[in-house]
Amino acid sequence: MDLQDQLKNLFPDHVQEESAENISDESQIWMQDDPLICKYEKRKGKPITIIEGYTGANEDFKILAKEIKTKLSVGGSFKDDKIIIQGDYRDKIMQMLKDKGFLVKRVGG
Repeated sequence: MDLQDQLKNLFPDHVQEESAENISDESQIWMQDDPLICKYEKRKGKPITIIEGYTGANEDFKILAKEIKTKLSVGGSFKDDKIIIQGDYRDKIMQMLKDKGFLVKRVGG
C-alpha cells in the first residue's frame, strides 16, 4: 500500500484537484504595452544581462526569470524588479521574450 492509498483511506471524501504544475505558465503571464529593457553590464569584471521595465505582478516576473534561467542553463536572480542573468545572453533572451509576445528594447552596445 503506497502513500496515496493510505491518504485515500484517511480522507475518502477528498477529490484530487488538478495541480498547478499542469497549467501552462505562458497563458498566465500579463503582457504589457511598454517594452522590456534588456541591457548589458559588467559587475566586478563579469558580464551580466539585466531585464527590467515589467509593470505586472512580481510573481509573473519571477516565473519569467525562472523560465529564462532554465532554458539558458545559467544562473541569475530576481532583485528590485529586475532579472539579473549571469553572462551576455541579450540576443537569446530578446528572442525568447519576442516569441512570448513581449516588446523588447536593447540598451547598450
